[in-house]
Amino acid sequence: MEEKNSRKQNRGGRKPKVQPSIHRHVFRLSDEENARLLALFDASGMPNKAKFIISLLFSKEMKSVKIDKGTVDFYMRLTSFHSQFRSIGVNYNQIVKLLYRHFSEKKAAAFLYKLEKQTAEMAMLCQKIIQIAEEFDAKHLKKQS
Repeated sequence: MEEKNSRKQNRGGRKPKVQPSIHRHVFRLSDEENARLLALFDASGMPNKAKFIISLLFSKEMKSVKIDKGTVDFYMRLTSFHSQFRSIGVNYNQIVKLLYRHFSEKKAAAFLYKLEKQTAEMAMLCQKIIQIAEEFDAKHLKKQS
């Protein structure tokens, strides 16, 4: 019997907080102020409005990340395009090896001349793509707040 009494009885439930938030403050905002506060709260991405207000009051560091769908789409397409360029380079090397292996040198040189023209056009296209990407980067991604 002593053994049962000496053990602590489990009460269940949640463990009490070390520093519980027990003080409550109420303030009122105009429609403009409320809209501004809600816009800041939405931009912060924080799940709890009370913690957001506390972080504003005590100037805790808060990061706000805005994701632009157009920028993400542009980045994904540019990445896909880059991978296609890489695969073309691999195919180019394979074609050159096959030409010299299966054709005479004169015939292989004729095919390589045609391939070289297409490669020059692709190089110009690549330069245009790089230029467009740099313009996009300068106009949309590196905006100063």
